Amino acid sequence: MAPRPARPRPVAAGWLLLALLAPAAARATLPAGRPDAFWRQDVSAAPVDAQSDEIIAWLAAQGGFGTGFPQIDFSIEVLDGDASTPFVDFTPTDDWWYPDCDADPMPMPPGGNVEDESGYACTGGGDCHLLVWLADTQRLFEMWRADLEQGQLYGGCLAIWRLDAEYGPAGRGYDCSSADAAGLPIAPLLFDADEIAAGAIEHAIRFILPNPRIRHRSYVSPASHGTDQASGPSSAPPYGARLRLRADFPLETLPNDGARVIARALQTYGMVLADAGSIALTARSDRRTAAQWSDLLDSHALEAIAITDFAMVEGGTRFAYAGDCVRVPEPAPPLAAAAALAALGARRALGRSQRRA
Repeated sequence: MAPRPARPRPVAAGWLLLALLAPAAARATLPAGRPDAFWRQDVSAAPVDAQSDEIIAWLAAQGGFGTGFPQIDFSIEVLDGDASTPFVDFTPTDDWWYPDCDADPMPMPPGGNVEDESGYACTGGGDCHLLVWLADTQRLFEMWRADLEQGQLYGGCLAIWRLDAEYGPAGRGYDCSSADAAGLPIAPLLFDADEIAAGAIEHAIRFILPNPRIRHRSYVSPASHGTDQASGPSSAPPYGARLRLRADFPLETLPNDGARVIARALQTYGMVLADAGSIALTARSDRRTAAQWSDLLDSHALEAIAITDFAMVEGGTRFAYAGDCVRVPEPAPPLAAAAALAALGARRALGRSQRRA
């Protein structure tokens, strides 16, 4: 993989003051994407992968999920941007790679925050994902390890997704990463308190496993990336593996309606292996939702579900990660979105000219 270029770029001090002092960013709805997006496909009747029994048995022998059951993490956030959202240049860190990652300016809604933080500063040493959804242009900006430090935005891998466009089985490109290790978008695979309160999650869910329980340098579509850090054998699931909760799981054994909403989604849409870590399922923070997690469920609501309650749906070709990202051209926008994208480009150019002045 080619070395990343040094790209130091200043950020306007006046905007930074606005970002730090402004009220919290407005509530955003999770992006749905196209009806044919992989996360919106019903897999309740999909065939089981030929290796499913082997993979599930191996995971069970390792202790199942990272904490033994599908625990829920509530720390990640999705921010809503619009025509007034400023775009900010960033300095790539060692967590930014070429050509996997995008180098475009990052939209930063005033009053927003990165994952598990109160603002844009990454103080706790976590993943500090920064996810911004621009509904007017149907663009999703996702950055790993974003950090606003002493007036400068630093960032790891930035992936820009066109959610009104059709991506092929290679996603953004075979062997290409994103803000998640599997090369997938993050926000469409999250679930939030408003979905639970409404009684339905109509998409697949992001899940993670510890690195030793993920197959080494391997992935299946819709994933486009594997890692050296994943150290599991051929019996471990590869990135992109989609697990489905068994149809006859006794939902009445779960503690509340909220847990049953998640379980029904796992039976219908499944969950996709997207990143490495200990806490299996990723829900959006309730900081900007009408419903609150404390009224619905807690992180242990799915404790009755075991890894042996799942099967892996047909995954297709196992790709061996070679570390040679080949980006595919960005899908062409539908005609209806062309004007909005032109306006987005104009806003970026204006922001750059103002910073140079």
